[in-house]
Amino acid sequence: MRLSPDVTVTEAGRDLVLLNAKTGRYWTLNQTGGAVLRLLMDGRSPADAAEELTRRHPTFADRIGRDVDAVVRSLLDEKVMLP
Repeated sequence: MRLSPDVTVTEAGRDLVLLNAKTGRYWTLNQTGGAVLRLLMDGRSPADAAEELTRRHPTFADRIGRDVDAVVRSLLDEKVMLP
């Protein structure tokens, strides 16, 4: 997966703001969404991202996989990330 060439990412405190320069649409990702996006941008697969976040936050292991799937689905649906 890769970031769409029309999308830029800016840090805003603990969140990430994504802007599609072509459409003018923007999104704000919280810490979890931002962590997922960063891992994907580093070339990790969604499964790898879930595994890494589970390692970092074992208390939330039961929901991390679903959260990663939801973030990835949204990023693809909005064409922020490309397969």
